[in-house]
Amino acid sequence: MGEAKLELSVSEEDVLRANLYRLLATTLRAGPSRHDLDMFADMHGDDTPIGEAVAAITRVAAKSSPEEVSREYHDLFIGVGRGELVPYGSYYLTGFLHEKPLARLRNDMARLGIERRDDVAEPEDHIAALCEMMSGLIMGDFGEALDLDEQKKFFQAHIASWAKHFFTDLEGARSSVFYACIGQLGAAFMDVEDQAFLMV
Repeated sequence: MGEAKLELSVSEEDVLRANLYRLLATTLRAGPSRHDLDMFADMHGDDTPIGEAVAAITRVAAKSSPEEVSREYHDLFIGVGRGELVPYGSYYLTGFLHEKPLARLRNDMARLGIERRDDVAEPEDHIAALCEMMSGLIMGDFGEALDLDEQKKFFQAHIASWAKHFFTDLEGARSSVFYACIGQLGAAFMDVEDQAFLMV
């Protein structure tokens, strides 16, 4: 009963936002599975910047194999020694891992009741983890769904200052094909979120 009530309290628009964050998290945590690629190939875009990015993902997913995309993921984020991109807030903001942005995030996670997943070894300021957190905060996965003002505080404190830059880098990365489309989607979505939060 409580779960159904919680779902009713989240608007349709917020469910769509949470789903976009979840899509980004899924693809940025690991290379997508065959099931994921088939699901992406069935999506439909429109003539908005987000819709155009979705359409691009659909086209590329339909022609990609999980093996190709996993290799791309490896080259971008793992590599030999290091991948082409380093997807952590601390690195983008300071040039180093495990810096003050990560400490501030951990403080906010504790305050909001967000626990680090046992199966994840990376620091919590990984872009995939932050997208998962935003999705969960919107949907109430960590307790009650946060109102827009609280969502805005988290977004501005931990995502707004660097994520658009990361997604733009991902779109233009040498190894990016499928992930260029993910970068396009992420950059467009960050713009929409940024503009929407300005009105809160």
